[in-house]
Amino acid sequence: MAFEPKRPQKTYTYDDVRLFTDEELKNYTAEEEKNFKIKHDIPLLEKLESGPWPSFVADAKRYALRRRKLGEEGKLLISPDVVEDLLGQVELSFVHGETHWKHGGIVGVIGYGGGVIGRYSDLAAKYPGVAHFHTVRVAQVPSKFYNTAFLRGLADLWEYRGSGMLNLHGSTGDIILLGTFTEQLEPLFQELTQVLDVDLGGSGSNLRTPECCLGKARCQYALYDTQEMCYEMTMHYQDELHRPAFPYKFKFKFDGCPNGCVASIARADLSFIGTWCDDIRIDQDAVQGYINGEFPPGGGSHSGKDWGKFDIYAEVIDRCPTGCMSLEGGELVIDNPNCTRCMHCINTMPRALRPGVETGVSLLFGAKAPILEGAQMSVLVIPFMKAEPPYDNVKEMINKMFEWWMDEGKNRERLGETIQRVGLQRFCDIMGLPPAPQMVKEPRTNPYIFWKEEDVPGGFERDINDYRSRHAR
Repeated sequence: MAFEPKRPQKTYTYDDVRLFTDEELKNYTAEEEKNFKIKHDIPLLEKLESGPWPSFVADAKRYALRRRKLGEEGKLLISPDVVEDLLGQVELSFVHGETHWKHGGIVGVIGYGGGVIGRYSDLAAKYPGVAHFHTVRVAQVPSKFYNTAFLRGLADLWEYRGSGMLNLHGSTGDIILLGTFTEQLEPLFQELTQVLDVDLGGSGSNLRTPECCLGKARCQYALYDTQEMCYEMTMHYQDELHRPAFPYKFKFKFDGCPNGCVASIARADLSFIGTWCDDIRIDQDAVQGYINGEFPPGGGSHSGKDWGKFDIYAEVIDRCPTGCMSLEGGELVIDNPNCTRCMHCINTMPRALRPGVETGVSLLFGAKAPILEGAQMSVLVIPFMKAEPPYDNVKEMINKMFEWWMDEGKNRERLGETIQRVGLQRFCDIMGLPPAPQMVKEPRTNPYIFWKEEDVPGGFERDINDYRSRHAR
């Protein structure tokens, strides 16, 4: 079924939204660039221009020249010196060995609790162009497919109302607009939403903008429609995205297969990873083709160097983490119940092996970067769940988890830390999930399934002497 957006989509060309002419966007000559000096001395930063790689300092200086000329023509709404003052302040931070940014302060737009991060300079008198330097997060679209009209229109708008510097994309996935003044936030928000038809992303203690891989748009391995599911969850949880009500930040990320191109297992409080619950499909003729050297392994991704003849034992069978593969009578055999869906064999022999046809998602909870207890990866809690619109089965689990975490989570405690504090067994009880072998990460070293009294014959009040009488040393 074709994708159906939940609201009318606005279409426009760059000419509909542009704010600068071609001449204004290319308003200096090579000679002017060669002779241009910013108003601050930045010897330490200029050392970064001497290496073999492109330098952000050289880019910023060229941009500072364009802003200075646009400012002289009255084409900008904040100081044209913002880039020059930024370079000056960064240089001074290098000299002092400490930052001169002051975080915090309540800034934002009406109706939203997130999307804008307040930032101020503690040297505003010396660098007035960056006295305010607020960051604005713009929601990414699923898989980050943009057209040039949007990107050029966004760049024009940000140059007009902000510093013009942006980040594609920040680690959270959003487009990050770097640096503007408080009075520009509300008109900027209105033009983003009403003209460019894009929303703010999440920040603070709320749901961050969900992120997904390319999915079925470009990838043969996608086991569910990551873009559709990401879009559905983004629209369904708008309140959680824009109005902070959680103990701390919360992230959804959608990987179409276990290759994990958005690294949801390491970065998301709730990771959705495509999987399958039946057998890997095998084309034995193609297996022989790889053995005979007819097909390059890995889809030819390692071509350009002589790696020798393909060895199915060295490159596939002996690399299986669970040892569930073998070659019997010249045919490849897979013990599917012991397969952990690592995808190595499928990636190496894509013509011969394909995932099964019963596809869905695995749900893993609790990944995060270091906050209170250090970095941790998410733990597999639901090995398989169907992932089909309208995703009511998934939403039911999410709602149950949100309700519990908002009651039990402490301030600035990520979901993984709450689970770590109360125990995975307690979390599974709340979610109504029975223990499963797939949940065990390291048997005997980190057990988390404990017997309840009603599970033990005779309860916990058994006579130890009776036990010892039957188990003498």
